[in-house]
Amino acid sequence: MAERADQRASPVDLWPGLRSILVLAMSYRPEHDPLDLVARPDRGAIAAYAQRRDYHEVLKGRLKELGGYLSAKGDVRVKVFCDTAPVMEKTLAEAAGLGWQGKHTVLISRGHGNWLLLGAIYTSAEFEPDPPERDHCGSCRACLDICPTDAFPAPYRLDARRCISYLTIEHAGPIPAAFRPAIGNRVFGCDDCLAVCPWNKFARTAAENRLAARADLAAPALADLAGLDDAAFRSFFAGTPVKRTGRDRFLRNVMIAIGNSGDPDLAGAAVAALDDASPLVRGMAVWACGRLLAPDALHALGRLHGDRETDAHVRDEWTAAAALTESPVGETSAP
Repeated sequence: MAERADQRASPVDLWPGLRSILVLAMSYRPEHDPLDLVARPDRGAIAAYAQRRDYHEVLKGRLKELGGYLSAKGDVRVKVFCDTAPVMEKTLAEAAGLGWQGKHTVLISRGHGNWLLLGAIYTSAEFEPDPPERDHCGSCRACLDICPTDAFPAPYRLDARRCISYLTIEHAGPIPAAFRPAIGNRVFGCDDCLAVCPWNKFARTAAENRLAARADLAAPALADLAGLDDAAFRSFFAGTPVKRTGRDRFLRNVMIAIGNSGDPDLAGAAVAALDDASPLVRGMAVWACGRLLAPDALHALGRLHGDRETDAHVRDEWTAAAALTESPVGETSAP
């Protein structure tokens, strides 16, 4: 982001032929309250936008249709963007009157709530600008107070390093141990701050058929997700945003959710993942075992797996798991 900050701040620097920007939104309001799934620890919670076809291709297709219509009307040049360039969609949407950036930093519309996907059309045509929307958050702070990791240091400010959406999707390495318990069963993204916005009472369920949610992604069993190899992962999540994150990051999140489940029946899935080819998955499997297994069982696994582990991160996880039992992994318990 720092490398292209000038183009984000000044759209003309991105495209010198720019005269007007059209900002468009598409609703993806979920049919069920995402917070209901948080109370089902044996199931994985996937962000509402990712339970359906990748919105980039759907929304960009619609943007191209409109851009083509504009071009056909005269000597008009257009460029369409949907998360594909340094474009500040939320700031532009606010300036175009679609809504305002709420205290959770997401765009809110009085008529559609905050379940919105945004795209922009840069054009050489001159349009009369719409008046910007003003802030209607008032004294409400529901989105700030519900955040599991306190990712909002102040209203209208988000610390991505603490955000579950960032940690479970964009963050490439091990998730810091301090945030793992708060992640709960969220295996891809987080909808908490969006779900509590009172303006959602005006939101309507997504009208675009291609954005219909998949029933099998509404509440997938953690046990099933834990067993996905790379081919099965790619097949199951084909066409969705989840696929772009990759199998290893996703299984990392699944192991954390299993560790948070408190369900001894899921311990077997964590134990099986100790032999995973990915150190990222193995490390989180160790953490999950440390949360679900009795000390003696954890020690036995440490002797079997920890002593032969070659990855430094995974060895650190074994050390941390052993510390929880106040006895080094590999040391035989007293009779």
